[in-house]
This record gives sequence, structure tokens and C-alpha cells, in this order.
Amino acid sequence: MTDKTLLHAEEDSFLQQLLLNSPGSGEMNLFPDQTEDKPQFTIVKPEPGVCVKTKDNKGEKIFVNICKTSQMPSPKDITEEELVQLLDDEVPDYRIPMSIGEPHAELDKSGKGCTAYDVMISDEFMAKIIKSNIFHGFFMSVLYEGLENKFGIMLERNWTQLKNRKCLGNLHEHHIRAKSKPRILEMSQEAAAAVDERQTKSLISELPSEVSSAALREADKTPEEPECVIIQEPKTGYPEFLVAEVKLPKVH
Repeated sequence: MTDKTLLHAEEDSFLQQLLLNSPGSGEMNLFPDQTEDKPQFTIVKPEPGVCVKTKDNKGEKIFVNICKTSQMPSPKDITEEELVQLLDDEVPDYRIPMSIGEPHAELDKSGKGCTAYDVMISDEFMAKIIKSNIFHGFFMSVLYEGLENKFGIMLERNWTQLKNRKCLGNLHEHHIRAKSKPRILEMSQEAAAAVDERQTKSLISELPSEVSSAALREADKTPEEPECVIIQEPKTGYPEFLVAEVKLPKVH
């Protein structure tokens, strides 16, 4: 065993126990419930709500079916006064969960071809925008921005709500991404207690008197900073959580 190993043998052994143990091996498992997560989706058939008509920058008719479901989360419940205050901020901190479906070809009342989009929100928020002009206007601005960003189109801001129909064409199913389990979980109480106990002990063993000064200088070197990459999950849209990937090439 080298002089450097004498300094760090206990520390390396403990780090290896923390980093390399696996469930079912008989060693302590820091993340007992962690498994490889795959995105899961729920298929939702929306209910008709309201239908608005507008045009794109080419003059083509565009219909937006604003539909509803009880399986979509609602935005934060705030008053009209609170929304007005938020709109005074440079970046309003108010998010509206919605699902924007793919465009589908339809026929208008004159039999001419047009394009329809289905946008699904929660039934609770649907009731709010029907009652409140302030929330309705804010939602329409968010809806327009969402459609334009997703499909690369430009829409006129003049729109009309149809009185005699709640949707144009058949509403399509939406695939709602289920909330996935974070790949970084909290330590179990047993593991956290073990870490606290080890931190109270010295990780440096006493060196024999014949250790050379060169060995001491080698041991005193500043450790290399590991390479770290932060990834958001999901990859697009507002992140539900962040995943840190740390490369430790010298840990075996």
C-alpha cells in the first residue's frame, strides 16, 4: 500500500460504498426506490368547449377548438386583480397548463377547406375564462403564442368566437405526459444517518514517521474538479426537475 493510499484508503473505501453499491447486493442502498424511468403518457379524449375563428398571415381560415378535460391540471387560482398585477411584471410568473394537438384539415360552413387546432385545458380553467374577460384575453394571448411557436405560423390577433358550435370537426385524442419519477431521489434515513456518522470521524489515518516529503506534497495536491452536466427533464418546455450527471473516471 502506498503512502497516498494510507492517506485516503478509508475515504476511498467509503466513497466506493456510496457510489458503487447496488440493490440486492447486501450493501447499503442509498436510493432504494430508484429505477430507470421512461416517459409515460395518458390518452385523453377532450370535451368540446368553445371554437374561435381567425386567419393566418396568408389569409387562410384558422379554427381553434378550445376543449376541456378534468385530467389536465389547473393553473394557480388567483383573482383578476392579482393577474393584472402579474401582467405589470416584465416576465409574468403565471403558467397555464395546456395541450396543443396537431393541425387537422376540416371544411367550414361554406364547404371550403380550412385548418383546425385542438387546444385542451382543464375544465376548471375553462369555466374561469368563460366568466372573466381578463382571464380570457390573457389566455388567448398565451394560446396564440403557443400555436405560433409550435407550428411556425403567424396568426391575426382579430378573432371571432362561434356562437352555434363548440368545435369544428372531431376532437382528437391527446397524449398527456404523466409526471415521471425524478432520477435523483432523497437519501433514505438509514443512508443519511450513516453518512452523518462517517462525517464525524476523521478520514485521515496517521502516517508513519518515515513518510517522505515528496509523498506529502503528492498527497496535498488539490483534487481534480469533476466534469458535471446539468440536464432538464423533460427536454422541452418548463422543466419538472434537473438531472446532474457527474463524471468520475477515477472511481472504479
